[in-house]
Amino acid sequence: MLEPLRHPSFRYLVAGRTIVYLGNAIAPVALAFAVLDGLGSVAEIGLIVACRSAANVLLLLFGGVLADRFPRQHVLTGASLLAAGSQGLVAVAVLQGFATVPLLALLSVVNGAAAAAALPASSALIPQTVPADVLRPANALARMGTTSAMIAGTSAGGLLIAVTSPGWGLAVDAAAFAVAAACFAGIRVPAVAERGASVRAELREGWREFRSRRWVWAVVLQFLVVNAAVVGGINVLGPKIAEDTVGRGAWGLVLAVQMVGALCGGLIAARWSPERALLFGCAVVVLDAIPLVVLAVSPVLWLLLVAMFISGIAIEQFAVAWETALQQNIPEDRLARVYSYDALGSFLAMPIGAALIGPVATSVGDESALLIIAASIVVATAAVLTVPEVRNLRSASE
Repeated sequence: MLEPLRHPSFRYLVAGRTIVYLGNAIAPVALAFAVLDGLGSVAEIGLIVACRSAANVLLLLFGGVLADRFPRQHVLTGASLLAAGSQGLVAVAVLQGFATVPLLALLSVVNGAAAAAALPASSALIPQTVPADVLRPANALARMGTTSAMIAGTSAGGLLIAVTSPGWGLAVDAAAFAVAAACFAGIRVPAVAERGASVRAELREGWREFRSRRWVWAVVLQFLVVNAAVVGGINVLGPKIAEDTVGRGAWGLVLAVQMVGALCGGLIAARWSPERALLFGCAVVVLDAIPLVVLAVSPVLWLLLVAMFISGIAIEQFAVAWETALQQNIPEDRLARVYSYDALGSFLAMPIGAALIGPVATSVGDESALLIIAASIVVATAAVLTVPEVRNLRSASE
């Protein structure tokens, strides 16, 4: 399981990714309290976050082109330095008292642009840093690092702000990006051949690669439904139901247990690979419906804890199988663009799920709405399992 860590470039990549996720887990907590301390209300927080998300989505496809055109480690280094600069300016503005909502929104756009460049490059770089026969454990270890960072960062962010101030929390986030840039600069891998075609032509080439493989777009469609359902059910309705049943503190524990389940799932994925890993990963996604059913029918704490733990394990089985399948079957010089189309589908699902769950719950009630979206996960999963390419795809080493 630890074989990938023998390769220096992989160690640098995982260290950089983990530090980025640690900083990104601290940043939302610090930014929210910085705004609430004197700049505005929840509406202003939403505006600033929306600016970052919009820039991320709008520029994501171009990030894929960038990562396929230039050395990916250089793209990651540059994106991290850009993020360090933007977050550093946010920290200085908050600490010195000249922060405004328009300024924070503008810097959030810059940060979102940096994330759009980094995401495809980060995922596409993994197969360049390890031999093909340890690709699956490499993906599992990389995801375990980011999951651990998200758990630690969320807790550390609250503690840091309580002890110091939101401005210093943002300064730590900026420093994290600078350290990550140093890690990425240490990666030494052969560069993907630079390309001379126009950006539009390269986007079209990436789209052709994406749509020519039915198993790729079928799984992306599955997760368009799954991600929308999870965001609507867990992120939007979940806190409302928890408020009336298990309480806010217990709901935080429930979400934390899901992350623990994801860590355990990463350990399983690193040590064991089914014969048809993608088929298995897509199938166990149906377990994501269990927490939604429990919330609807019997929102008891111990049941929620078990359901979310199982869901966390299932998420990692799919995620590692999916990453590995893409890396083994998509040509290296087009991989980042395929990743960008995949990520775009996931990102678009989130606002769709958040926007639709309110009207649905108002029309049919919270319980029925949760059961409907749980059923949508079951249907989407059953549909993707009918695709022959999904059922028959095997890892390259088999």
